[in-house]
Amino acid sequence: MDVTDPTEPKLVKFISGPENTFTLQMEVSDNIMITALEKIFPNFGGNPNEPFDEGVLIWDISDPVNPRKLGQFRTGGTGTHRNFYSGGNYVHLAAGMPGYNGNIYVIININDPAQPVEDGRWWVPGQHTASGEKPHKPYISLHGPPYVVDNRAYLPYGSEGMIILDISDVSKPVEVSRLSFSPPFHSQFGIHSVLPLPEKGLAYVNSEDTSYGKGPLHHASIVDISDLSNPMLLSLFPEPIPPANALYRDFFQKGGWSGPHNINILQHNKDVQKQGKLFYIAHFNAGLRVYNVKDPRLPVEVGYFMPPEPRKRYGPMPEGELVTQTEDVLVDRRGFIYITDKNQGLWILKYEK
Repeated sequence: MDVTDPTEPKLVKFISGPENTFTLQMEVSDNIMITALEKIFPNFGGNPNEPFDEGVLIWDISDPVNPRKLGQFRTGGTGTHRNFYSGGNYVHLAAGMPGYNGNIYVIININDPAQPVEDGRWWVPGQHTASGEKPHKPYISLHGPPYVVDNRAYLPYGSEGMIILDISDVSKPVEVSRLSFSPPFHSQFGIHSVLPLPEKGLAYVNSEDTSYGKGPLHHASIVDISDLSNPMLLSLFPEPIPPANALYRDFFQKGGWSGPHNINILQHNKDVQKQGKLFYIAHFNAGLRVYNVKDPRLPVEVGYFMPPEPRKRYGPMPEGELVTQTEDVLVDRRGFIYITDKNQGLWILKYEK
């Protein structure tokens, strides 16, 4: 998409992806793009008996309209979900590797992009079932993306919470600390995203609730990471309130998935607006929510945008009622906000006080 003029976005190129395969996320740094490849889940229309592609693709985007594929890393398993790349030799993966229950953390070296190699991996004890380990609870899986600042990796690890690793030696990551959220919050995707800002001593974390409002509560939170060995919960973002004319009392009743999904997380990208006092969250059936986080102890909602309800279903999700499902949010350095919806495509917005 050419968004030089955000009021007139133009489609300039479409590249078909492999069949039966998610391409859920990509990362861009300078002239390198990393595209995630993952086997499509059956509830999203995937066929478990059909071939699929997996891992990550590595592209040269010197000519952004005509990407040139340089190489591919394959996991040998289900592929990768959401990954991290901020330039240099290392790509940090949430990877479905053979012999493991759930995704684990894998570090690959793309110094030679035609021949990427694994340099390190880490998992929660109990995930490596091929060696006889047994998970101690359900939903232990690295959702990703991992987020790396200096020699620390911050992992959104599902029911295991937020995990911080020392990756000074990428071949031997070492756990520094973890902060659990499940219980009291739900376990599946109990931590979906982590955005660390160590220069501010803060991290923003959130879950992803796929229970259609029927399970334990979801959350979006602010965590004190001034002491990396002892992260501490500071506050919870308030729940969105439906419009006055809504036919539902709260968003749990509306239908579809409710709660937070993605945040303006690509802070390492020079074209993304740096985190300031405004915080942006894609909130599934509540659309985009904007919060003032100047006081990390008291986040306050200061704006929202709800796309109109979709009229046509383009995929199997969400099950049940066809409602707004705002998935992703990104804010560019010009202040333009991009959100995507499962059944409505891309919206471009601007926040006005």
